[in-house]
Amino acid sequence: MYYLIEIPWEYPFLVLLGFVVSIINTMAGGASIITLPILIFLGLPSNVANGTNRIGIMMTAFSANMGFKSKGISTFPFSAYTGMFALIGSVIGAHIAVEINDETFNRILSIIMILVITIIIFKPRIINKNLSVRLTGKHLKISCTVFFFIGLYGGFINAGIGFVIMLFLHYYNRLNLIRVNATKVVIVLVYTIGAFLTFFFNGLVDLPYGLCLGLGTLIGGWNASRFSVEKGEGVIKIFLVISALIIAFKLWFF
Repeated sequence: MYYLIEIPWEYPFLVLLGFVVSIINTMAGGASIITLPILIFLGLPSNVANGTNRIGIMMTAFSANMGFKSKGISTFPFSAYTGMFALIGSVIGAHIAVEINDETFNRILSIIMILVITIIIFKPRIINKNLSVRLTGKHLKISCTVFFFIGLYGGFINAGIGFVIMLFLHYYNRLNLIRVNATKVVIVLVYTIGAFLTFFFNGLVDLPYGLCLGLGTLIGGWNASRFSVEKGEGVIKIFLVISALIIAFKLWFF
C-alpha cells in the first residue's frame, strides 16, 4: 500500500511567497509589509509573525550577499562597521517588540504601512551620475550612528526599512544602486540575526512557517542579486516601482 503524506497548503504557499518577496526585498525593499500581514492572516499571533518573518529576511540577505560577492560587489569594511551598530540597535528594538501586545502591534503596523507608501511616493529622485563615495572618517561615524537607529527600528518591526537604508546609502554615502543593495543586504543580515535570536529565545518563532518562507527567500535572493548586477541600475528602479505598486494595491483593497 502507498500512503500519501498530506502537506499543509500553507507550506508550498510560503515557499512561493518567499521567492517572490525576496526578489522585491533584494532589489528594492518593503516586502515585510506583504509577508507580515499574510503570516498574521495564516493565524500567527502578531509578535510570533514578527519573529517568524525574520527567518525569511535573514535568508534573503544571506543569499543576496553571496550573490553580490560572486559578482565582486562589496563595501567591506564599511558594511561591517555599520552592520555592528545596527545589530546593537536591533537587539534593543526586538526586546521592545517582544513586550508589545498584538492589538498595539497591529495599529503600529498599519501606521507604518502608510508612512512607507509616503516615502515611496515622495522619495527624492535617484541621481545617475557617478559621485565620490563617502565611507570613511566623519561620514563613517555619522553612518554608524544612523544605522544604530535603523537597527533599532529593524529589530522592532523592519517593515519598509529597505527604502530608508537605500536612500541614506545613496544620498549620504553616495553609492550607486548596485553597491547600495550590496551594502544593504550585509547590514540587514547582521542586525536581523540579533533580532531573530531575541524572538527565538522568547518562544516567538514558528519554525515550520519560517523555514518554508526562508527556503523561498534563499532561492530568490541569490537570483535577484546576480540579476541586478548583470542588468544594472535600470532594473532596480523598475523593481522599486513594482514594489510600491504591490504594497499600494494591498493597502487599498485588503
